[in-house]
Amino acid sequence: MASWKQLEVHIEDQTAHKWSVSLSEEMFKRFFSQGNPIVHKIFGDGSLFSPLLFGKFFDPSDAFPLWEFESDVLLSNLRVSGKTTVDWLQTEDAYVLKADLAGVGNNTVQVCVENGKILEISGQWKPQRDQSKTKDWRSGHWWEHGYVRRLELPEDADWRETEAYVSNEMLLEVRIPKCTLDSDNHPGNGTSAKNSESS
Repeated sequence: MASWKQLEVHIEDQTAHKWSVSLSEEMFKRFFSQGNPIVHKIFGDGSLFSPLLFGKFFDPSDAFPLWEFESDVLLSNLRVSGKTTVDWLQTEDAYVLKADLAGVGNNTVQVCVENGKILEISGQWKPQRDQSKTKDWRSGHWWEHGYVRRLELPEDADWRETEAYVSNEMLLEVRIPKCTLDSDNHPGNGTSAKNSESS
């Protein structure tokens, strides 16, 4: 039976210049062809962090409107071949994302909501070496040290109440409630977010 741990959801990460270096298809092919098994697990077919997750190359540091698409349609080829463990859906009251974190390590995963508009899942797979500690790994060739997937939040997402959980079996689940018409947490008001962590 899986044991779930709640992750802290960070709000308004103001790191300057992060994800400013785009991952091009040519750059990714060169990087991926080096044959590192960890790189293949993190960025390979079916991974949440793969630039090819949606059928054609798409830089994971660019925000993607995930919940505007049906997972069965967008991931149909990967599902047929059994190559993905990513899924997303919406219920009457929430948006949900589920993904396998194989090769990543749950202690490195961070979940952040930026400007109430972008959900960002990121972390490091390799520590930086030979670089100034003042330079953030996310501002350079980030794929050499970490991974990211940035997703556009739907307009009715109650982003302040976002919750993220990771299981001991390396599964991530993110839940973003929908705003209710009578909710005080409508995206336009200035209520502060609830950020908690439990073990």
